[in-house]
Amino acid sequence: MTAAESPRLVQLRLNGAIPRHIAIIMDGNGRWAGERGLPRSAGHQAGMASVREVVEACIQTGVAVLTLFAFSQENWQRPAAEITALMALLEEYIAGEASELRDKGVAVRMLGDLDRLTPAARGAVDRIESTTAGGRALALNVCLSYGSRAELVRAARRLAERVRAGELEPGAIDEAALTAELYTAAWPDPDLLIRTSGEMRVSNFLLWQVAYAEFHVTPVLWPDFTREELFAAILDFQNRDRRFGRVST
Repeated sequence: MTAAESPRLVQLRLNGAIPRHIAIIMDGNGRWAGERGLPRSAGHQAGMASVREVVEACIQTGVAVLTLFAFSQENWQRPAAEITALMALLEEYIAGEASELRDKGVAVRMLGDLDRLTPAARGAVDRIESTTAGGRALALNVCLSYGSRAELVRAARRLAERVRAGELEPGAIDEAALTAELYTAAWPDPDLLIRTSGEMRVSNFLLWQVAYAEFHVTPVLWPDFTREELFAAILDFQNRDRRFGRVST
């Protein structure tokens, strides 16, 4: 059965309520590799295919924004060999996917403390952002060297600098002002947050932005996450009663 013939895809289109913005904590690469007696880097390599699946599925369903948690600031504490392998995979992914993503209308942005990347990885990031700029089918955000607490501290510091410069009154600082200083300011907050591998935590990911997101946790490890898994998550989302703190009439 092809993706176009998927009963789940047909059903979610009939239901109509497609999330504008999906965020995913891609977890389980290391566990997937360990279960197969492979090095952790093999799990990260396998996970690249799932990224491709999810990007294509989002385009199919009409999702406007996809934000992926690829590498946290805390991940810099992992063994040097694993970090080196991850940076090499990043460069490999960009070299292999940039042209195809551009052709599909996917605009890629990398969000996080990119100054910590190796020069080669930073150069690759700059290339994929410039190559895909202007894409209209899907905004693909990849959180890299990212931590939500650090993002909020950065936003607060930028607001403080504007106050000191006389550009902003302290009393004018509200939710909208802080949101405007976040990495994700250009996009709506996530409607749906997916976490793979069954872990029940947000792991310092988009803490401000997921305030009213619906959560979908699946035991599936990231390298086994297919477009059918994404369709299932959207169907789950469509069954939620989103009240945003209000009472349904």
